[in-house]
Amino acid sequence: MTNNDIFKKLRVALMLRDDEIVEILKLADFKISKSELGAFFRKEEHPNYMECGDQVLRNFLNALVIHLRGTKENPKNPGEVLSQKKAIHQTDKPKPVYKAIQRKKLNQDIEPIKYKNKKKS
Repeated sequence: MTNNDIFKKLRVALMLRDDEIVEILKLADFKISKSELGAFFRKEEHPNYMECGDQVLRNFLNALVIHLRGTKENPKNPGEVLSQKKAIHQTDKPKPVYKAIQRKKLNQDIEPIKYKNKKKS
């Protein structure tokens, strides 16, 4: 298992978006851009794929500990941090409505226009 695989699995398990990972890495004074981060999550065959080094993964894990547990001066309960995150994700996004369903609903809502036939006399 590669560092990229570990990083991907942690991102999915903790429901982290790229911008959240960038913020977490800042806790360990490690700066990385979203595009550099996205290169770690690509398939190996992709031309922009980049291998995740030990330093990146180590800094992410250290920053994740600070994010979940807090510092000595300001401790946090990891369970509370994760449950808040889960609650935000559940209420944050509305369920997606697919275009075909939207079109179908639109067509059903619109009643056909009935024209009156004018008889010529």
